[in-house]
Order: sequence, then C-alpha cells, then structure tokens
Amino acid sequence: MESRKAKLTEGLVGQHLAKMTVPMLLGITMMMAQSIIDAWFLGKVGDSALAAFSFGYPILMIITSVAIGLSAGTSSVVARAIGANDHDRAKRLATDSLLLSFMITAILAGIGILTINPLFKALGAPLDMIPMIRTFMIILYSGIPFLVVGMVGTSNMRATGDTLLPGKLMIAGALMNVILDPIFIFGIGPIPALGLNGAAIAALLARGMMFIGTIYFLVHRLDMVSFNKPNAEELGRSWRDILHVGLPAAGTNAIIPVAMTLITAMIARYGPDAVAGFGVASRIESLVLVLYYALSSVIGPFVGQNLSAGKESRILESLRLCAQFCLASGVFIALLLAVSANFLPTLFSQNPDVTNVTRLFLWIAPLSYGAYGVVMVMNAAFNGMGRPMPAVYISVTRMMLLYLPLAILGRQWFGIAGIFAAYATANLLSGLLSYIWARRSAHNLCEPSS
Repeated sequence: MESRKAKLTEGLVGQHLAKMTVPMLLGITMMMAQSIIDAWFLGKVGDSALAAFSFGYPILMIITSVAIGLSAGTSSVVARAIGANDHDRAKRLATDSLLLSFMITAILAGIGILTINPLFKALGAPLDMIPMIRTFMIILYSGIPFLVVGMVGTSNMRATGDTLLPGKLMIAGALMNVILDPIFIFGIGPIPALGLNGAAIAALLARGMMFIGTIYFLVHRLDMVSFNKPNAEELGRSWRDILHVGLPAAGTNAIIPVAMTLITAMIARYGPDAVAGFGVASRIESLVLVLYYALSSVIGPFVGQNLSAGKESRILESLRLCAQFCLASGVFIALLLAVSANFLPTLFSQNPDVTNVTRLFLWIAPLSYGAYGVVMVMNAAFNGMGRPMPAVYISVTRMMLLYLPLAILGRQWFGIAGIFAAYATANLLSGLLSYIWARRSAHNLCEPSS
C-alpha cells in the first residue's frame, strides 16, 4: 500500500529524478547491449541468419513504438491518479492497461502472422529466404504480447515512483536472454542447434519470464492489479484515458524511423559505404543517448503526480534541472566523441570510406545531443501532463519541417556534411522550442503552489 502513495510530490526534486533515473539507465543499457549481443551471435551462424534477423528488426521497432505509446499513456494516467490520492482509480487504470495492451498486441500479432509472406516480399526479402523468415517471425510474433504487456506493467511501476524494481526486471530479462541465446542458437546437450529460430525462442522465454515477474510484483508487492470485474463504462473510460496519450505517443515514436528512412535514401546517393558509415554512427549514437532515454522514462511519472497535486513549482524545477543536466552532459558527450572519433569507427569497420563518414558524423551531430536530450525529456513531460499533442507537433517540426528540408539544402551546398549539420541544427532549434513550450504548458495547467 505504501508504494501507491504520491511519494514524488514531496522531497528534493533533483534527488527524486537522480534516484529514479539510475535504475532505468542500467536497465535500458542492458537491454540495448543484449540486442547487440543477439546480432553478434547470429553473425556467427551465418550471413543469411543475420539478414533474416535484420529484415524482422523494423517490424519489431514498429511494435515497440506501440508499446512505448501504451506505456506512456498508462504511466501518465496512473501517475496523475496517484498524485490525486485516488488509489482505487490508479489500481483500476493499471489493471485495464494490462488488458488493453494484451488485446491490442494479440490482434497485431495475429495480423502479423497472417501477412508474413506478402509483407516480407514487399520489403525485398529474397524468395528463398521467406521460409526462414516465416518460422522466425511466427515465434517472434508469439512473444509480442508478453513483451508489450511487460513494458506496460513496468510503466505502472514507474508511475508509483518506483524505478528500482522495473530496472531490476529489465536487467534480469536481458541477462536471461543472453544466457539462453547460445544454448538455443548453437545447441547444448539434448537441445539441438536452432540458429535463427533459437534466438527467437530465447527471446520468447526471456520475455515470458519477465512478464511473469512483472505481474507477480504488480499483484503482490505493489497491489496494483484489481480482480474485480469492471463494468463496460468504467473499462471504456480507462481505455479512452490511456489511448488519449498512448496513440499520439506511439505516433511520435513512429515519426523518427520514417524520417530516418528518407535520410538514409539521401545518404545512399554517396554509395553503400556511406550508408554503412551512417549506420555505424547511428549505432554509436543510440548507445550514448541511453542516458536521455532513461531520464525521459522518469520525468512523466514525476510530472503526472505533481500535476494532480497542483505543485507547479516542482514541475518547473524538474524541467529546469533536466534541461541543465541534458545540456551539460551533452557538452561532455560531444567532447568525448570528438576525441575518440578516430578510434571508435575502426571497431566496426576497417574500410576508410566507411570510417570517414562515421568520423564526420561524430564531429558534427553530437554538438546537438544535449538539445536532443531536452526534446526527449520535454516530450515525455507533455505525456505526463496528459497533453500528448505538443510532443507530436515538436517531433513533426524537428524531423519533417526542419531536418528533412535542411538536409536537402545542406546536401546541395556541403555534401554529406550538410546532412549531418542539418540534423544538429534541427535538434538545437527543437530543444529550445520544446523547453519553452513545456514550461508554459506546466504553468497553464497547474494551480499555483501553496
């Protein structure tokens, strides 16, 4: 019962944010590392297995966008209910979020299984690879409900202010996947070598175990699951509240891969080595930005609880502290990557045409990483306020109205360096826009602090 109290509405703001961010940082880092290890294991199996895995990756990213959206919607409404000290409503919302996420992902998984062949043919998969992809994707689709419900379950935990428990679950799930990978991919004892399918089975088992652990702790430690049957009106209200934030949040996350596909097409004009170099740079970027992913995962619950408690000053302070931290850490990251720009690319390739593109990116793009962190955190804060549309507008502005047009101009004037400079410019301008907009929104939504 204690864990469902609005514990984020009292105490030092910075201390709360730091305490909540560290476990999520560790958890997200472990999950990203596990994904890289997956690809490394499959590279040992052969190029065809790695290619089939790569074909399935964009589909998994789309599903992950749905999961992030549902998680954002859930965290927002549950945190606000807790901030208002409406514990029964928080419990009902948490339960209904699990039902909604399972229903949506079960439908998506079913559609996915029925459309495997035409979808992957349209994506350009070779015909002789379709049977391999089909078996792999059936196993992968089967685990999607466990993945998404598990993510939504941990978002309920974060809404209470507890990030240590979901962080531990994420680390445990990633470690379990890494342990199971070589067993099922390469075989051991009575378990035969299953290659690509073994990777899918390992992921299915790890997600299933994480799902069980998440539900167990929601029921027995946090008392966040109701076994009372809801009436149709109550269920509909819960689902509307969750999707009010969840659908725009999912759309916000889907904008980025769409825009990046167009940017990749621009870079492809400089040849496959340039695309490879951009891909290496993107992988390095995803690793260094994990700090901002973690911070953005905790600001929503903090804002949500304090919004319902009417504590405007705490929200404004949290936004200020987050922005200052992002900008300061962004300077450090930019310096670190600039110093290591000659070394890092060689870890991935020895081809000068590849490493030169990666090095150029690492000299330009990181100058804006602090501002990009501000964008991520402020967008998450909008979701916590229950106002998801500004986050959509900012993401559209950043990627479609700034990055793409500036990239077209930059490529004409400065070549591939102009594309990277356009990215940095879009981040810097969007960071400023998001911070000003978030502060004004918090001021308008809150009653003055007592």
